[in-house]
Amino acid sequence: MKYYRKRRRWIALALVLILLAFAAGRAEVARNSKNADSGSLLLEEAESMPGQPESENPSCQPESEEPGQEAGQAGNGGAESGQPETVGPETQPAQDYIKWVDFNVSSEALALAYDMDVDTYGTDSHIDWISLLACTAARYGGEFGSQALVDLENTAQRLRSGQSALEEEAEGLSSYAYYKEAYEAVLGGMVGEFLLQEKDEEGNVVWRRKYGLKAFSPIAAAFPYSDSDDFGAARSYGYARPHLGHDMLGQIGTPVIAVESGYVEALGWNQYGGWRIGIRSFDHKRYYYYAHLRQNYPYAEGLEEGSVVTAGDVIGYMGHTGYSSEENVNNIKTVHLHWGLELIFDESQKESDNEIWIDCYQLSRFLSGNRSAVEKVGDTREWRRVYGMEDPAAEDAREQTEQSSTEGASWKG
Repeated sequence: MKYYRKRRRWIALALVLILLAFAAGRAEVARNSKNADSGSLLLEEAESMPGQPESENPSCQPESEEPGQEAGQAGNGGAESGQPETVGPETQPAQDYIKWVDFNVSSEALALAYDMDVDTYGTDSHIDWISLLACTAARYGGEFGSQALVDLENTAQRLRSGQSALEEEAEGLSSYAYYKEAYEAVLGGMVGEFLLQEKDEEGNVVWRRKYGLKAFSPIAAAFPYSDSDDFGAARSYGYARPHLGHDMLGQIGTPVIAVESGYVEALGWNQYGGWRIGIRSFDHKRYYYYAHLRQNYPYAEGLEEGSVVTAGDVIGYMGHTGYSSEENVNNIKTVHLHWGLELIFDESQKESDNEIWIDCYQLSRFLSGNRSAVEKVGDTREWRRVYGMEDPAAEDAREQTEQSSTEGASWKG
């Protein structure tokens, strides 16, 4: 009897295990079916825009803007949203532009690619740093871990020695074109030829033509700051939303520097960002946002909407204004600069629920090696850059602005 009772227990246990396995199998089939659908959608989107996140959060807004208003207005700013729904080009050919970018390029990768670009400039084997980064990203899904860095260096050495050409390296990489366009939108105005003032051996200030990094850290040289990767952190003033910028903590009055040359598109008070500045790159692909500027004296003297600024210029001063519908109020607890970078592939994205804001932390680390030296202007509260710079793009923009003003004056006359 003991034998049969024991046998019945084993049979019962076996039946339970079989039923559990059957249920688990059905659940797995259901999961696989669901993932196959969303995965198919992501794969289709990945062919034109790899790295786009699955989730949608059209209500997401950055810390510095109020929803439903235009960022260019001096009032309550624009709707800087979260992740858009992506529509394939085959369904809406009129909207065939990039809808999302995850910029995960490390500062180490940026530095390696940049050094290769500068070292080979003017030679037959010049390596474009953006193309090199795009090639590496296409191989590693946009991630730049240790193996990707090794691969980046090896690719650069093959290109430099003439063992291969970029076309050969990119052959078969279906997402290369996407990453090239995406990274061009982020980094396109940062490297090139320019004139810069420097001191020669005798200590005289002279102009020198250079090729290299013509973008700057947003914090002036010799001014202390601290930062961390806070992109996506929760914000709750007004409504719950992720932080779509980068905060750099420092002292009140720290000079804020133009990262890239461009023209001032927005200037004034925003209840979220306080006193803020919006600068658009000349190719219209980048919108730089600087917020929480100093109470009573937020901007560099003479700065106004429409002004052309050169990378490295002082544009404003760090503070902690914002979180108030009343102007000129310090309601931010910590003194810091909030700076953000929006990418614009189509003008319809600029002030919409489909805005693309990237994580600037690694970019800030990379740019920290190029900080603009500044000096106090007499007994005023003004600071100015020590060494002048002539960026051809900025000079062309100033010339066009002056020509338009002259033509306008002539027409009125």
